[in-house]
Amino acid sequence: MSGHANDDTAPSLLTLKPLYTNALRKYRERVAVVHDGDTLTYGQLLQASCRVAHALIDAGVTANVRVGLLMSNCLAYAVADQAIIQSGGAKVPLNDMLGEKEIRYIVADSNARVLIVGPAFFDIVARNRGEWPELQTIVGVAPRDECPVGFVCWDDFAEGAADTPPDVLPAPDDLALIAYTGGTTGRPKGVMHTQQGTVLNLWSHVIEMELLDDERLLLSSPLPHSAGFLLLAGLLKGATHFVERGFDPATVVRRIENDRVTLTFMVPTMIYRLIDWIGSQTPDLSSLRTIIYGAAPITVPRLRQGLDLFGPVFMQLYGQSEAVNFITRLRRQDHRPDGDTAHRLASCGQPVAMSEVRIVDAQGDALPAGEIGELTARTPYTMRGYHGLPEKTAETLVHDWLHTGDIAYQDDDGYVYLLDRKNDMIISGGMNVYTKEVEDAIQSCPGVSQVAVVGLPHADWGEAVSAFIVAADGAQLTETQVLDHCRGELSRYKQPKNVQFVDALPVTAYGKLDKKALRLQAAPGENAP
Repeated sequence: MSGHANDDTAPSLLTLKPLYTNALRKYRERVAVVHDGDTLTYGQLLQASCRVAHALIDAGVTANVRVGLLMSNCLAYAVADQAIIQSGGAKVPLNDMLGEKEIRYIVADSNARVLIVGPAFFDIVARNRGEWPELQTIVGVAPRDECPVGFVCWDDFAEGAADTPPDVLPAPDDLALIAYTGGTTGRPKGVMHTQQGTVLNLWSHVIEMELLDDERLLLSSPLPHSAGFLLLAGLLKGATHFVERGFDPATVVRRIENDRVTLTFMVPTMIYRLIDWIGSQTPDLSSLRTIIYGAAPITVPRLRQGLDLFGPVFMQLYGQSEAVNFITRLRRQDHRPDGDTAHRLASCGQPVAMSEVRIVDAQGDALPAGEIGELTARTPYTMRGYHGLPEKTAETLVHDWLHTGDIAYQDDDGYVYLLDRKNDMIISGGMNVYTKEVEDAIQSCPGVSQVAVVGLPHADWGEAVSAFIVAADGAQLTETQVLDHCRGELSRYKQPKNVQFVDALPVTAYGKLDKKALRLQAAPGENAP
């Protein structure tokens, strides 16, 4: 049964509403979220979200009706997130780093009926609202006198509404989420997840992150992405969450020292910046038990630096929007820089409890251990499909197996080693070059802070292996030094044909290295879509 109900039918425990109603009541006295000096207890979060949920229902939100969230990290995001759960609607989270064109497309494509928007996006929303015929209500997270004409201010929206859970019974097959991909290979795709799939995914988070009852999580990446799933997982365990507006190394260290943070999540570029910022300082990091990293490959030399600085606290997750965060996991105890298993630092780990993995060839046939092919995965929380894209769904989901687009191999112990995205692999002189191997080699060169390797058009080779390097502060690094270093690390056909030094590497709105943008920046005429 879905939507609103007034009978005695018991809600399914494979839906989000009963799960979070129970958790927020259970831990009602604990602090749930801390942001910018303000706090919400679990009980306050439940009451506030129920009020907003009643207002959403009055605005026409019911099962499978989409509610867009477009705001930077704040307490209102956590409230709105839970309100959508209480209303039984489907969340459409929009990253606050998206451009106007992407925002316009996602709101229209998702058929959002309600949009809850932060003040930084008022102008964009006001300019484009005529492009969204399905959009009925815009809620501005700001005081009444700061909201544009036609917006409902946050406080007015839920004024007078009940602070108890609405009489709504979601069904396991109802939509819970449409998460849009980063769009580095074209327009963003809306990845649809059901209530049941999302519940199972969140329990996978709780299990695989090994969350304890006293966790204190620091989240400084955008909540519409992986950090939001970690917040939802932590709420199931009664954790306290310190939510920051953005990533700042000094803030991270201060939170660990002063607030005794036990767990944080970072993408590799954030880890690199934190390592460089700490330098020779000796902060008290003793409370930190876990640094979860993912969303992009990490280079082994930088991971070794992190282990030297933080100790055995690293845990890698590997997933995709289509099977969120946990397809494989590299455990803390797998991060051993020395000994017979040191090579596992280059791995993204073994399949998690709720995941099967196999490597397949171009025909979709399974390959034996050690053979290179495409990584496919099967989980109970794999997406239902892409919104409005049945042909793309059929290409990606084949007999329940998710084709990830990642090139990898699996060893005899089940550890998976990612080599490249299919679209990023370089074919130079007829030979396959996997960019991660080249990046790891260059990263081990003294004076390299960050590196990205792409293939650029070349008259003779087809594609030339090209490296873009951000030098460490104070390093006097030259192209000759890098090339000399690579000669000792790589086969000749894998060695860069050219090296360029840049101030920064482009990243997507989700913090991933944007190699498409890098190729366009390097050779705009020949790489234009």
